[in-house]
Amino acid sequence: MLRHLTKRRWLIVLLVLLIPPALVLFAMGDEVLVRTKRGGQQPAEPFRIAGNFYYVGASDVAAFLLTGPEGHVLIDSGYPTTAQMIMASIAKLGFDIKDVKVLLNSEPHADHGGGFAVIQQASGAELWASDASADVMASGGDDPDIILPLRVLFWIGILSYPAPRVDHRLKDGHTIRVGPIALTVHVTGGHTRGCTSFSFPVRDGDRVLNVVSACSVGVLGRMGYPEQNADRERSLRVLRSLPADIWVTNHARAWGRYRKFVASATAKNPVDPFVDPDGYRAFLDAEEAELRQGKVH
Repeated sequence: MLRHLTKRRWLIVLLVLLIPPALVLFAMGDEVLVRTKRGGQQPAEPFRIAGNFYYVGASDVAAFLLTGPEGHVLIDSGYPTTAQMIMASIAKLGFDIKDVKVLLNSEPHADHGGGFAVIQQASGAELWASDASADVMASGGDDPDIILPLRVLFWIGILSYPAPRVDHRLKDGHTIRVGPIALTVHVTGGHTRGCTSFSFPVRDGDRVLNVVSACSVGVLGRMGYPEQNADRERSLRVLRSLPADIWVTNHARAWGRYRKFVASATAKNPVDPFVDPDGYRAFLDAEEAELRQGKVH
């Protein structure tokens, strides 16, 4: 009798079997927040970090703006609805979303890649992403390295997000230029296969500061791939090799967004609290300790 089941009926049987454990895992992890497409994020005051480099993200899910006379660059998009917060922050700083010409992605999960379709529609900007991240975003967030029960929730639309148009695929070592803005691409896999970090200079008065936007190499318990630890080892070596006066990541709490923002209000030079090479080394030490200990999130 089983041999006579149609493909459609097999799919129904598969869904019936897989959805209950998927929902249990869903409730246990931070994906429970994704159902709102907002992830528990609250608006945050946008501010200048240094020179033409600004914070425009939400309370924890970060986004960054680099401004220039020939167009702006936005790193990450938040969830589909926090994309609206990002655009409101850009406007509050006095910039026009239509002047954003390039969109960059650190990693393609919903909290960092989910809002690109919204921002693309408003800006007309082109999205650049690594090969692996581009494939995931083009599928609306369905990462093949996520465990199967959770992938079912992408297939039936619970965890998926509006798929953006990926215009260009980044390669390791590539330089992205928009007028005087120049960012170097570092594909630092580990958290996801295509996790991408960026390094770039920012001028603050008479000094040039090296900035690193680092993609975490921490591991989620709900996903993995065979080369993951080898990628993490390589990525840590790459990130340690980058000179960093200012460093950020795609989760604001990891680099002390609020603490540094508050300190900047009373600092003689408001940029100085963001100059934190020791914090960068401590961040990488903690990431490496997680690798050695086998810690997952």
